[in-house]
Amino acid sequence: MRTVLNILNFVLGGFATTLGWLLATLFTIILIFTLPLTRSCWEITRLSLLPFGNEPVHVDELYPERRNALRNGAGTLLNIVWFVLFGWWLCLSHIFIGIVQCCTIIGIPVGITNLKIAAIALWPVGRRVVSVEEARAARDANARRRFNRT
Repeated sequence: MRTVLNILNFVLGGFATTLGWLLATLFTIILIFTLPLTRSCWEITRLSLLPFGNEPVHVDELYPERRNALRNGAGTLLNIVWFVLFGWWLCLSHIFIGIVQCCTIIGIPVGITNLKIAAIALWPVGRRVVSVEEARAARDANARRRFNRT
């Protein structure tokens, strides 16, 4: 089912958002001061291409032992730079394509997924795209860790 939905996403406009993310990735490589944004941009490009079966997870959820206030502060600063240069137009493209996809009955699940990616497009730094199973395992481990602390 994931494969069918991923193909449907690509056919119904996902190729346009993926091209937008690829273009943003190339710009982050070309503009030297945006190189730290390249990995996050590439991660979300993968999510835009194959949204079903993958899930964005914050690095703090995947690796809670690596939490660092300095890294989180730098990530916030990078997210602000991202928003000004690329985030707003990528977000708008996902919103537009998501609304168009939701106009067809068959495109509603794909449209909803694009609207979810629109929120991630605003603040992608610190996100990793992992399989749904890996994301669930990380969240379960974090829940057990929090439960054991109390």
